[in-house]
Amino acid sequence: MAEKPTVMAVQKALESAKKRNFTETVELAINLKDVDLTIPKNRIQEDIVLPSGRGKSVKICVIGGGELALKAKDVADRVITPEELGAIADDKKQAKKIANDTDYFIAEAPLMAVVGKRLGTVLGPRGKMPKPIAPGADPAAMIEGLRKSVTIRSKDRKTFHAPVGSADMSAEEIAENIDLILKRVESHLEKGKYNIASAYVKTTMGPSERVL
Repeated sequence: MAEKPTVMAVQKALESAKKRNFTETVELAINLKDVDLTIPKNRIQEDIVLPSGRGKSVKICVIGGGELALKAKDVADRVITPEELGAIADDKKQAKKIANDTDYFIAEAPLMAVVGKRLGTVLGPRGKMPKPIAPGADPAAMIEGLRKSVTIRSKDRKTFHAPVGSADMSAEEIAENIDLILKRVESHLEKGKYNIASAYVKTTMGPSERVL
């Protein structure tokens, strides 16, 4: 049976990439057409749980206190208590470092307004505003989902990128992730796939292969 076009493109991208002494990320570049992204409602931002996962560690930070902080201690990469929040917000250098080092933030729902006010200028432009969670809830399931997730975000540019796996994953696994992302991107566009000019897959430092 013939390989699917996406699988073939991923296979080519993986094979044509030089061997590195680290595991490269595999990225998807999507180019849109006939979409006015200066209009905010036309922009795309969505978290997608990838069927084959990211193939690399995804860092999660939980902002909250009490029971939530206790439950998050063993499953999150970092926990910021309400008491620590102010000190971090006042130290812009530290706030930026945490924002850059963290893939996703989760915050106790009553703290969302405070987080927005104190850290919004750092997290907002990076598309990393926290996802709310009920006080005292067990964050394990949410964290597990986020560890397999990727954020697609077009901002105001017609070309945007998303990680779709790592070079040590199989071409089939990466292709499965790509097909789902393209399907979700299409669902946000007025003309669906006809608003996608092209899509390319590549390893971080390797040549790109056309997927669409």
